[in-house]
Amino acid sequence: MIKLSNVHKSFGNHEVLKGINLNVHEGEKLVIIGPSGSGKSTTVRCMNGLEMPTSGQVFVDDVELTKKNRITLVRSTSSMVFQQFNLYPHLTVMGNLTLAPIKLFGKSKKEAQELARHYLAVVGLEEKALAYPTTLSGGQQQRVAIARALCSQTKIILFDEPTSALDPETVQEVLNVMVKLAAENITMVIVTHEMGFAREVADRVIFMDDGTILEEGTPEHFFVSPTHERTKQFLGKILH
Repeated sequence: MIKLSNVHKSFGNHEVLKGINLNVHEGEKLVIIGPSGSGKSTTVRCMNGLEMPTSGQVFVDDVELTKKNRITLVRSTSSMVFQQFNLYPHLTVMGNLTLAPIKLFGKSKKEAQELARHYLAVVGLEEKALAYPTTLSGGQQQRVAIARALCSQTKIILFDEPTSALDPETVQEVLNVMVKLAAENITMVIVTHEMGFAREVADRVIFMDDGTILEEGTPEHFFVSPTHERTKQFLGKILH
């Protein structure tokens, strides 16, 4: 579903990605872990055209992502859930969820509302359809953001540290929704610091440091017998 081929990305003189090669398969749940500043978020942002590589190629659903086609291609194939919820404060929850299906995908208001109600039920917030985002807790807002991504009905959902802006009490409610989603045939790429979640849902875990992929493998490999010294050091710090 997604292929990164020798992707480099620089911001000015600072090279953030140093030749990333990565394939994400249909229906796969790929978790990217690593220290802050390792290039995890930039990797995900290159997957949906929010950042264009300085060099290298990105393919989404077998089509190369270019500056010219990125908006059309990304809209039709992938949705993104950010650290900050990015909900429109002047729209109700229902308004936020129906905007893209109506404006981008040409659904009728009735169809869009049915879709929104369905996905609000999936994230356990049916009763909040007419509420405004500012009246919701952080965890509720992030669950609405996930429902909004689902309303686009794309094959791929990218998550960029979806729990990092939440207080510890509400992290679990968002992770529970994501665990539920992981049972569906959606391709998910998730940047996270939540190791218990990674162990539970990932088909494959990637460890990044300093703009490169140092190690990849199953959760069993990662959390039981990682091979790279830097991976061991990282996991040793955060698992104890």
